[in-house]
Amino acid sequence: MARTPRSSPVAPALDRTIHEPIRLGIISALAVNASLSFNDLKQRLDTTDGNVSVHARKLEDAGFVSCHKGFEGRVPHTEYKLTAAGRKAMDRYFTQMTAIIEAARSK
Repeated sequence: MARTPRSSPVAPALDRTIHEPIRLGIISALAVNASLSFNDLKQRLDTTDGNVSVHARKLEDAGFVSCHKGFEGRVPHTEYKLTAAGRKAMDRYFTQMTAIIEAARSK
């Protein structure tokens, strides 16, 4: 039995760095806030220290977020910001997702 070829994808491959749910949450939260602390992100995403740490590091390694570590008194404080490259990557990702959603709705 011959297989029917699948149609070509609607949009180019999505950015896997952003597509993961926790990373998408971090990028989205930082897009609407000038900066957020580690604890703010953990609370907003309702996740663990380890999840925030690992996923924020992936975004930082990709150049999508910047991280500033310091102290408030004697308490460590980590602050994250979305970079210009991160905003461009997020905009590209949302444009691709919008194209996929619109294509699915038109069928």
